[in-house]
Order: sequence, then C-alpha cells, then structure tokens
Amino acid sequence: MKFNFIPLLPLFFLFFLGCQSPNNQSTDLEIQEIDPDGAIAFDLAAIKERGYLTAIVENSSSGMFLYRGEPMGYEYDLMSLFASSIGVELKFNITRDIAESFQKLNKGEGDVIARNLTITSGRKKHIDFTEPLHLVRQMLVQRKPANWRDMKLHEIEKTLIRNPVELKDKTIHVRPNSSYIPRLKNLSNEIGGDIKIVIETEDLETESIIEMVANGEIAYTVADEDIAQVSARYHSILDVETAVSFPQEIAWGVRKTSPELLKSINDWLVKMKRTNDYYALYDKYYKNYSVNKVIVNSAYYSTDSDNLSPYDSLIKHYADKINWDWRLLAAQISKESRFDPSAKSWIGARGLLQIMPRTGAAYGVSNLFDPNQNLKAGTDHLLWLEEKWYKIPNPDERVKFVLGSFNVGDGHVRDAVKLARKYGADTLLWDGNVAKYLKLKSKKKYFEDPVVTFGYCRGSEPVEYVEDILYRYDRYLQMVPLVDSLTASVE
Repeated sequence: MKFNFIPLLPLFFLFFLGCQSPNNQSTDLEIQEIDPDGAIAFDLAAIKERGYLTAIVENSSSGMFLYRGEPMGYEYDLMSLFASSIGVELKFNITRDIAESFQKLNKGEGDVIARNLTITSGRKKHIDFTEPLHLVRQMLVQRKPANWRDMKLHEIEKTLIRNPVELKDKTIHVRPNSSYIPRLKNLSNEIGGDIKIVIETEDLETESIIEMVANGEIAYTVADEDIAQVSARYHSILDVETAVSFPQEIAWGVRKTSPELLKSINDWLVKMKRTNDYYALYDKYYKNYSVNKVIVNSAYYSTDSDNLSPYDSLIKHYADKINWDWRLLAAQISKESRFDPSAKSWIGARGLLQIMPRTGAAYGVSNLFDPNQNLKAGTDHLLWLEEKWYKIPNPDERVKFVLGSFNVGDGHVRDAVKLARKYGADTLLWDGNVAKYLKLKSKKKYFEDPVVTFGYCRGSEPVEYVEDILYRYDRYLQMVPLVDSLTASVE
C-alpha cells in the first residue's frame, strides 16, 4: 500500500517550478542563527536511562489536539508508538513557532521535532532528518466566489488562479520560519515578477491562516497538501488544487548529536511503513472525513491549549473549593465520563464524576446529570475523603489515597493500609506499598486476613484508576497552562 495523493503535475507547470535557486535555499534569519555545533549531546542511551522521550509538537488537527480530554493527532499517535517501541514514556513540548522548535531541540528541551517538517537543504545545516514520513506538495489556498454554489464549474475555474504566473503582484500570507517562504521567493524569481509575502505572527499556525482565507480576511496562503486538503473539507469555500512546488519530503527532526536516536527512528519507520497500521493511521487523520468532521466540530475538540472541555469554568470553580489543581479534577472527570454529563454506568453512577444517587442525596443533590450539581456532590465527597486521609503528610501521596477511595471506597483502602502495616510496608506511600496490598485483596489469603474488615476487593481496578488519572493529569500539565481566574458564575 502507498500514498496516492500526488498526481502528475501539468507539463506547463513543470517549467515554472524548475530547480530552486541556491541563493534562496535557507530559511529565515532566526533559523540561520541556530548553531548546530552548540547542540547538547544527549542520545538514545541517555533517553532510555532517563525513561522518557520528549517530542516537540504543535497543536493542530494533524499534530496534536485534545478530544474529550484525550490527546490525539497523527504526529502524537505515531510518536507514541515509537516511544513504546523503545520502552520509554512519551512527554511532549508544545511549540507553535518552527524556529523555536529548532532551538528547543538543540538545547535539549525536546528530543525529536515531530511536526510536518519539509526537508530542505537550509534546514539540514541545523538538524538531521529522519526517513521521510510521506511526500506532499505546497498548495495555494484561495477562496472560491461567494456564490460558487450557483455557478458552473468552468465559471468557478475562471475566477481561480491555476497558473503560478498569475501570482505576480499578489499578496500571500504565510506562517513565520516556514519552508513556504523560500519557495515563494524562488517562485517569484521563476515567474519574473514580485510575489508579496506577508509573514504572520508566531502565534498563528498554518490552519489559523487558512481559516483567515476561508473567512475572507486575506486572499491567499500556502500550505502543505495534506493540511490544505483537510482544511478544505471543513471550509467548502476553499480551493486547494493549485500546486506551487514539486512533491517534497516530510520528516521528523533530531539533533545532529543524536545519531543513535536517528538510527532507531529510521529503523522503526522502515518497519512501520511495511504495515497496514502505518497507512491506516495516516488515513485516520487525513482522509477519514466523516470521523474527523465530528471531532473538529465537537465542543470537546481543542487545539488552543487553553481548555479541556465545555465545563472548564465549572471545574475550576469546584477545584478551587477543594484546593486542587483544576487539571487534576479534569483528569478524574475525563477518566470517569470523558466529560459527558449524560453518562450513566451499568450500576447507576451518573454524570461527569459518575456519582451514585445515594451519594448525591447525601450531599443534597437530586439531579446528577446537571454538571453543576454533579460537581458539587463529587467535590463534596472528595473533600470528605481528604479529611479522612489528613494524616498522610505528603499532598501528592494523599491525593492517591483519595482517588483510590473515591473509586472503591475508603474502607477497602484502609484494609490495604492495615495489611501494609502487618507486612512491614510504608503505610504513608501508595505506589508499591498500600497499592500493592490493595491489589492483593483479591486473594483469599489477604481478604480473609483477620485485620481485614471489608473482605474481597478487585484491587487492581482502583490501582489502575489512580494510575490512569495521574497519567492524564501529567498530559494536561504539559498541554494546558494553569489559569487562576474563574470564568463561571456558579449558583
């Protein structure tokens, strides 16, 4: 199986695309100033010893985004598979600007730039590129006439640019530090006329600039073919059929001081490209329009790193009430209901925090499908559990006991504490101590022990519950900034 989204270029177009002028190969000044000789030496062995790989990614519908609190995206999923293959955890560093991505890589703030990077000779001076992930062309993004639905195809075509020569004296807006800039400069030379290039601010990624074209704020931009095609599906008024480059290779970037990491990624990519999973992953994000449309149009979809769900303001309010980081409470809600206020479990737990009706009634709440009431009952219960475990001095440890108790009941967790004490484990530590004996409560020797009050417990479930919430929380810490202000009025 192979990608088939690069049709043959019309013969008249090949003349204009020609070879790029060597005088215009480099990217802009900021990337030129990056010194590859100053890159830290931190290769695969050190990454494995540290236990995690840091990917430098961008928030976008293809790179990485949140949906119902879950990180998703082509680059994110692919990089997750690679990190798993070398036995390390994946962490990430979200960065909008391409030049900043290069700087972070060489400073050691990330190990791989995992974003839609075009391989250029200018960029090769500063980083090494992996095996290409796929090939794309750079496409002109332009707007069809407002009444295009009432027009015939040949009438629409007359209004659009199909020959690059027609770009003379046109203004094209592009993101900073992108490969679009040198390509447009070369194209300007090739067609013998000026193309006016406007470089947008660093906070605007390609998809945002494309949206500006769709809204009529600007006339033209340039985008890689895969990104352009995805955007055109959501904005039917866009045309993305005019190429302004030959097919170009897209790859990840690593430090020149990380040859073993580069070899490991390349070996893995070569193997992956022989599997159907590799191409299925590409299709999932770039070709499966019906699924992607549901995701992108959902209130649970986020690429701006500022929100996790439609209920963030409520979550912040109630997290403040129990003195928790709101992202931790959001991680628990994500685990319980994936932010679905209408969720109902087979045992009758309801709403965002999956509260049982009896528990809700104890806290004066009757409608657990109402997000406000549900979070009131849930956080009242969390506060009650906090008070139960006040003797745990370390707040990071205490929250594990609270979460475990929320899932399985504090009685079972207290039984695990008693077993931990009996067998000489640390009763103030969760991992490897109390959690160990909570899991052992599924075995007869332990749940029939005289110190146990509440009997049998499938203890692996609350232990995994705590691990999963803290894993989600770690992801949110990396993705979403801490905002102190409360943005909701809660009655």
